[in-house]
Amino acid sequence: MKAVTVKPGVADSVRYEDVPDLDASTGSILVDAVAVGICGTDVEITTGTYGWAPPGRERLILGHESLGRVVDPGADRSVQAGDLIVGIVRRPDPVPCPNCAVGEWDMCRNGQYTERGIKEIDGFMSERWQIEPGYFTKMDPSLGHLAVLLEPTTVVAKAWELVGAMRGRGFWEPHQVLVTGAGPIGLLAAMIGVQHGFEVHVLDRVTEGPKPQLVRDLGATYHSGAATDVGFAPDIIIECTGVGSVIIDSIQSVEAGGVVCLTGVGSGGKASGVKPADMAKEVVLQNNVLVGSVNANRRHFYRGAEALAAADKDWLGRLITRHVRPENIGDALKRGPDDIKVIVDFEAGA
Repeated sequence: MKAVTVKPGVADSVRYEDVPDLDASTGSILVDAVAVGICGTDVEITTGTYGWAPPGRERLILGHESLGRVVDPGADRSVQAGDLIVGIVRRPDPVPCPNCAVGEWDMCRNGQYTERGIKEIDGFMSERWQIEPGYFTKMDPSLGHLAVLLEPTTVVAKAWELVGAMRGRGFWEPHQVLVTGAGPIGLLAAMIGVQHGFEVHVLDRVTEGPKPQLVRDLGATYHSGAATDVGFAPDIIIECTGVGSVIIDSIQSVEAGGVVCLTGVGSGGKASGVKPADMAKEVVLQNNVLVGSVNANRRHFYRGAEALAAADKDWLGRLITRHVRPENIGDALKRGPDDIKVIVDFEAGA
């Protein structure tokens, strides 16, 4: 069997190679790989700045944004051969911490969780993979390859859940939403915002290419520039860039009583010179909420699958800008100027 592997901590160590046959340690359900999405975490792992190999091994099978077709369900009666499924990425820690003990492993408190394709468990970028019952989501077959978008959708499904939880702190009827960043996470966040009935605006730095039209075709409004210049104070900001200056602008721009949800993980960028204490004072005086969101649990995979099934399939298809064969993994990891989501396609013609 062939797989895309990497040596975590070593730059440019990615390769498509023969690996040992599967064993039962990763699950009893046998799956043929259909596609795997590429994201910034994969790039970080292949550049040697992130990732952990399984214990006792030097190399990790890459890939956490999965899509596969069941070959043999084993004893699991919830799926059958031919079903499209997406694997859940994180596994609870073995202690477990209080959150992992109740299935909220995305909120793990001791950091001993593991993650497929990232942290100590092989990922999904192999010709075949296995998975345990209860750690996958069955997908609407009409989605086809588009179901590979589920994992990034779970990230923003959780973000929207956290934002919704803020309604319980007082009378709050949000209407206007600003999403910062028009990459896959930002566009999927905007899609869910539109599905929820909000007036959605998306901010990104580009003025050309596919992103502005994708936003408009959602029924949302596209902006370029700074969050402080959009001309209104959003009730909700979903921040998807991880850029320091954008984060600060978002905190300064949100409406009184509003929520800023941070989903972007980046390297920072220069801030605008605002003093932290002054910014904190504004947050306090306006009763604003600043919340971070990362990863997802089983509930968010279910909600993400519902959101994708309800979405316009032609619009979703435009998010996938390139299909790359696994033997050309180097090309998949190089981001082009118009790329949104690149996928490694195990079913594409050679």
